[in-house]
Amino acid sequence: MLRDRGFRGCTAFDCFGAGQAVSQRLFSGVSWRERPDTRHRMFAAFGVLKQVHEMIWYLAEAQERTYDAGIRQQVRDLTESLESLSRGNVEHLRSADMGSVHASVRTLLVEVSAEVRGSYFADDGGLDPRIGPGADLAGCDLRRTRLCGADLRGAVLIGADLRESDLTAVDLLGADLRDARMAGADLSASLYLTQPQIAAARGDAHTRLPAAVSAPFHW
Repeated sequence: MLRDRGFRGCTAFDCFGAGQAVSQRLFSGVSWRERPDTRHRMFAAFGVLKQVHEMIWYLAEAQERTYDAGIRQQVRDLTESLESLSRGNVEHLRSADMGSVHASVRTLLVEVSAEVRGSYFADDGGLDPRIGPGADLAGCDLRRTRLCGADLRGAVLIGADLRESDLTAVDLLGADLRDARMAGADLSASLYLTQPQIAAARGDAHTRLPAAVSAPFHW
């Protein structure tokens, strides 16, 4: 087992299906080891396609969570654009302006996050001042900290104690949850939680997760 041998990061990695799409569709199942001349093109395509698939994942949740018809349509339009890009060839992927794409996706994800979190008035000064986007909360005991509706986008929660915590409407986009203690925590209605984040955390049978995320076998 990789985890038992100290390779926990390998078990948490998820390419969102990009690896299969690149190897099977774009390169017809031929490995770069068999065709070393394809290596650079294959790796470049994978790097772009992984980002595209991940953004589609986030946008699917944004479309489901927003109450705003206008934003929902923007999400649909952007998703269709990304799906079209994902079906392109290697040159199409490599020429994509990913900076612009990221900016468009980020804008929509932040808008939906603010909309969902707004119901909890978390941005009105009621939270612990340590709580916020990009916060360094590594090793912190957050069990008695109000979190519902908090924006923890990009926060460092390595080894943080979140046991029995309610993370309803907490924005966890890009948050580092490695070894975060999640036993009994309720993440069922958190925002932008991915399988790799959960695979890196420490939960148990009582940890509640969104429908799109599964409990790792090692829990």
